[in-house]
Amino acid sequence: MEELLNRWIPNVMCRTDIFWKSVRETFVMVGWAGSISFLIGILLGVTLIITKKDGICENRLIYQVIDKIINFFRSVPFIILLVGLVPLSRLVMGTGIGVKGAIVPLIFGCAPFFSRQMESALSDVNPGLIEAAQSMGLSNVEIIWSVYIRESIAGIARGTTITIISLIGLTAMAGAVGAGGLGNFAIMYGHDRNMPDVTYTTVVVLVIIVTIVQILGNTIAKKNTH
Repeated sequence: MEELLNRWIPNVMCRTDIFWKSVRETFVMVGWAGSISFLIGILLGVTLIITKKDGICENRLIYQVIDKIINFFRSVPFIILLVGLVPLSRLVMGTGIGVKGAIVPLIFGCAPFFSRQMESALSDVNPGLIEAAQSMGLSNVEIIWSVYIRESIAGIARGTTITIISLIGLTAMAGAVGAGGLGNFAIMYGHDRNMPDVTYTTVVVLVIIVTIVQILGNTIAKKNTH
């Protein structure tokens, strides 16, 4: 098997340490940025749903402010966020380059997207269930947790899956400007040094990762669809 790999992907096999380091860096970026974006996305998505017109905590001002902030960051190309947020990355992470430097712009690029996914998932909850919960005397916090969140698990799973796949793509783009990960590996060796086997291997690995994420997301969504 090793002989076959040496024949097919010689430039990768000569740099297995760098390759596996790049894989780990990709998972680190996805893990940290994804986890923080997930928490922010849930908070903003829930806030949008409950403060919108006829929401359980209707507040036009809060809704409009959050809505406009999300729209703003969603409209900014990620490559511009990478450059524009370098000062903030240095302030928060201590550096504006490498894996640590990419986490802040990845969060700003991912969280608004996931917030919209959350808003869409929560919007599918039957209004009758909300009214029934209110008539039973449940507090707003109980309604959010017991009705909105629990009834939207399938939709949240699908939105999370889409967001993680999108985030993997963003990490590859961040690699193009030296953030590390598989994107940086493919650009540095596959493109700059004309090693096509490096590029193809990177693509295959990313496809495998995305496929696994999609299967897990579909499984969770299917089990919670009723």
